[in-house]
Amino acid sequence: MEENKPQESLEQKLQNINETPDTTKNYDMQDIEKNKVMAILAYFGILVLVPIFGAKDSKFARFHANQGLILCIIMLVLWVLGQICLAISLKFYAIMSVLFMICYLVMAVLAIIGIINAASGKAKELPLVGKYRILK
Repeated sequence: MEENKPQESLEQKLQNINETPDTTKNYDMQDIEKNKVMAILAYFGILVLVPIFGAKDSKFARFHANQGLILCIIMLVLWVLGQICLAISLKFYAIMSVLFMICYLVMAVLAIIGIINAASGKAKELPLVGKYRILK
C-alpha cells in the first residue's frame, strides 16, 4: 500500500524555489560594502563585464558577476534561438515567441532577485542557475 503524502501546493513550491544556499558569511564585510554597486551591475546584461574586469579582486563582486554572466549567456542563447525560429518561418516564430517570452520573464525575475541580494549585501545563489560556476 502507498502512503498518502500530502501534495505540495504551488505556493509552497514557489516559496521553496528561492531557498538556495546563502554563503554571505564567507565574504569580508568590507569587500561587500565596497563592491555592492559592482555586484548590482552584474545583472544588467552586457554590464556584467564591468565587475568582471573592474573588480577582479573582489570575491563578492565575482560571485554576483558569475551569476549575471550565466543570465547574460542564457539571454543571448534565447535571442539566437529566436532568430533561428524567425529564419525558419514567421508562423513558427509566432508559436515559439510565447515560450521565449516566458523564458525572458523568468530571466528578468532572476535578475531582480540577484539585484536585491547584491544590494542587501548577500551572496545568495539564484534559483535554477546559481549552482553553476563560470568565473573562479
